[in-house]
Amino acid sequence: MARFSEDAGKAQRFDVNLSILFTELPLLERPAAAAAAGFTAVELWWPWIDTPTPEQSELDALKRALDDAGTRLVGLNFYAGQLPGPDRGALSVPGEESARFRANIDVAAGFAASVGCTALNALYGNRVDGADPAAQDELALENLALAARAADRIGAILLIEALNKPESPRYPLVSAPAAVEVVDRVNAATGLGNAKFLMDLYHLSMNGEDLTEVIAKYTDRTGHVQIADNPGRGAPDTGGLDFTDLLGRLDAAGYDGWVGLEYKAGDRPSADSFEWLPRPLRAAN
Repeated sequence: MARFSEDAGKAQRFDVNLSILFTELPLLERPAAAAAAGFTAVELWWPWIDTPTPEQSELDALKRALDDAGTRLVGLNFYAGQLPGPDRGALSVPGEESARFRANIDVAAGFAASVGCTALNALYGNRVDGADPAAQDELALENLALAARAADRIGAILLIEALNKPESPRYPLVSAPAAVEVVDRVNAATGLGNAKFLMDLYHLSMNGEDLTEVIAKYTDRTGHVQIADNPGRGAPDTGGLDFTDLLGRLDAAGYDGWVGLEYKAGDRPSADSFEWLPRPLRAAN
């Protein structure tokens, strides 16, 4: 894959996921590191994996780190259990985990509002032994509707993401159509229309989907895009995906939202993993 030129990438807005990149640094040092690498926008999985309701002092400290670095938080996950790890979400898991998700809804939305974040991602959650899949889906819809309403109160969208079956075999949304179907159910339940598809090209590629077809069919339903190469989940140009073509197709389909860099840096510092992206394209306009 050829490196992007400024002309080829000028319609893109790139952000860095600080939960998978710059993890060699403490959380509060990552926004400044992203800024030093030229980025003005970042996203995060829920940073406090052990609690959906961290102390206000911890929320305040992260806000200060973002503000001091001059980085905007453009995407935030709701509480999703042990991530990275085996849980893959909480909202459809009966009992304590779904209760923890509910406890997190207003906390996450409040923090997002405080930093101007307008996209909240809700991972669906694994199938669990002893639970009826239909009952899990009913619980998921109820909790996603609550999350969509909380997002709407702060002027944000709710993102619903497909993962990949090889890495998340118990996660039920492992295709673009499956995730978009849930998007439709949430919008029908709330009447708000603020649920959107999170198009993660790595996960969809791992599922064997035709990415050009996904882009053609679902770009108008998409609220956020994430990228990593396949195989390996590394930076573009480390695997077999042609991101010049794929991101060009997104441009042509009218996508003007964020493209989150959600890849692994490998055995090098995260700051060295951005050679593929010319520095002028890293700062959002």
